[in-house]
This record gives sequence, structure tokens and C-alpha cells, in this order.
Amino acid sequence: MSDDRQAPILSIQDLHKQYGEHHVLKGISLDVLPEELVFIIGPSGSGKSTLLRCCNVLETSTSGRILLDGKSILGKGVNLNTVRQQIGMVFQHFNLYPHMTVLDNITLALRKVKKKSKQQAHEKALLALRQVSLEDKADAYPDALSGGQQQRVAIARTIALDPKIILFDEPTSALDPELVGGVLDAMRTLKAAGMTMVVVSHEMGFARVAADRVIFMDNGAIVEQGSPQAIFEAPRHERLKTFLSSVLSHG
Repeated sequence: MSDDRQAPILSIQDLHKQYGEHHVLKGISLDVLPEELVFIIGPSGSGKSTLLRCCNVLETSTSGRILLDGKSILGKGVNLNTVRQQIGMVFQHFNLYPHMTVLDNITLALRKVKKKSKQQAHEKALLALRQVSLEDKADAYPDALSGGQQQRVAIARTIALDPKIILFDEPTSALDPELVGGVLDAMRTLKAAGMTMVVVSHEMGFARVAADRVIFMDNGAIVEQGSPQAIFEAPRHERLKTFLSSVLSHG
């Protein structure tokens, strides 16, 4: 197939998710290209977080396909641990072990899942901490860190596993406003290093400057997508115009 277009890292094809009668995702189709930062916006309850959780197989989709590097992650015999290493996820809450140091929180999965030696895991963890500007906190415990620093540790824990793509589900929504900047800076650094990312967030300013593509979801469907400039400065759908005016007037 001679196609100049890059093959997507992640390909979501006609994805549906239902809880009984409640149709949360209604035929989502979306390709994410290498090194692309795709930003998903939309009102609460539009299916954004459910979409991410289906991509990480934390939720089982009702129908449709999800391909990572052209291979289905939903078929029988797929190792979900391997999938979750390759499709990293950063959540709203940091889920760090309070009784373990920052370094131990990061090396745990490297040693248990990736079977790295203690030395290898240690080096990998420090490298990941350096990427989020927290190398000096390696021996600290989570409760000695701000919420923003804890979230950056959670990001370091994810990138230490060398994922092909990282999904961010509202990574700043649990943080005080003054702590958000450090997390967004860490995400900018990842973007500059070539990480492929899908971000669900209400940080519209960040979407404007950092995203390659912005997707607006409403009521379980993709309503509109385009460059940040197109979405924020020339929205076509009334529903998107209404959403943006309500969000931007509040901040």
C-alpha cells in the first residue's frame, strides 16, 4: 500500500459502549497518528472518559474495534498487561502508594511487570523523574509532595514503562489552580520528546497551544474536530459554539 499518510498508532473503529439501555459511545471512529497530541473536549457525560477507558480496556466496549499499531487489542488471547504497558494512562487521581517513596512507586511496575533488575529499574525511574523535573524528589514520600508533584510522579511512572501512547483523563482537575502549570509543563516536555498523547481535559488554553487536533464530543459522538484554531476561532456546530461560550466565560 503506497500511502504517504502515516499509519495510526491507535485506530478506533465504530466503537459503541452501552450500559443496559444507556448508550454512552455511539460509533466513535478516530485515528491517532505518531507524535500527535489529540485533545478531547466536551460537556460532562459526553463519553470522553469512557472512550479513554475503552482504549485501555479498563472498560469493555460493546462493539467496534481498537487497533494498536494495526493489531487488535480486543481479541481473544490478548495480554491486557502488555496492552496497558503500551497504552499508558494517567488518571485524575494519582493512585500512588503512600508507604513507598517516589522512586519505589515508579520502579514497582518496572520490576514486577517488565522484570527489570533493581539497578535497571532505578536508572529508568530517575530518567522518567528527570523528564517531569522531579529528580530531586526520588526519596520523598507522596504525602510530602503537592498534588501537582504527585501527578507528575504518576506521569513519570507511566512514561517509565515506555508506552507507545499515553491517555490523560482529566489530569489536572483534582489540582488547585496554582499547581496545574507544572503538570501541563511536564506534558509539554513529553510532546516535545515525541510522545503520542490523547488528552481529556478542560484546560482550553493548553489545548490551544499544545494540541495538534481538538475533538469535540457530545452525547456519545464526535460532533466536530479540527485544528485548535479551527475549533476555537471558527466552530461550525451550534452545540460546540454553546459549549465554548459557557466554558470560556468561566475562565
